[in-house]
Amino acid sequence: MKILVIGGSGLIGSKVVPRLRTLGHDVIPASPSSGVNAMTGEGLDAAMTGVDTVLDLSNSPSFADQDVLDFFRTSGRNIAAAEVKAGVQHHVALSIVGTDELPDSGYLRAKVVQEKLIQDSGVPYTIVRSAQFFEFLKGIVQASAKGESVHLSTGYMQPIASDDVADAMTTATVGAPVNGIIEIGGPDKIRMADLVQRYLAATKDPRHVIPDPKALYFGTVLQENSLVPGPGATLGKIGFATWFNQAEAARSGAAA
Repeated sequence: MKILVIGGSGLIGSKVVPRLRTLGHDVIPASPSSGVNAMTGEGLDAAMTGVDTVLDLSNSPSFADQDVLDFFRTSGRNIAAAEVKAGVQHHVALSIVGTDELPDSGYLRAKVVQEKLIQDSGVPYTIVRSAQFFEFLKGIVQASAKGESVHLSTGYMQPIASDDVADAMTTATVGAPVNGIIEIGGPDKIRMADLVQRYLAATKDPRHVIPDPKALYFGTVLQENSLVPGPGATLGKIGFATWFNQAEAARSGAAA
């Protein structure tokens, strides 16, 4: 199978590409640095020549509300048009658990637009909604820190390691289109405030978490289970401790 991976050099793309190649597929990683720009449309038609499946892992370089909306709306239209022209048989996209339940988040409003474009394109599709990655914990801390404290929601989440995400995206990409949405998450459900406190302790960060049910998470107040995948979700195997130890070992190896 010939597979085009848009965003093939990112966190998930860099893990999915070798997985797909190991399975014997002809994989083309695509990004602006390789001359394929979904936002402008540059290189899309040529990159999709003879492609059976497109895996879209692209993300907006800016998370400002209007910027992210423009990115997913414009890139979504460009990708869909190029797929129809090339006769692509399967479009696979990575989205986020809770996308259509948190309209106060500009980012998630933009993801709703992206999903709708995929659903209306006429190309068979699979949308994979993922829980938050463990790798985003640092960003959550940075976004919520106020001095020596971190104000965080008490809502639950079910974080997943990027390796488990890559496995799930690989499975979806080589499988048949479901023409619907599937969800993935990690093995453990935990309150966001509790997980981040655990992360701060593990990284020897002296700051402390202040649990607050009304704390904003990237612009929106979370309900108890806003970020938890629903029944029937595919769950990864890597929990926080395993992920953290692997990440620390990788950093130590890189430093050596």
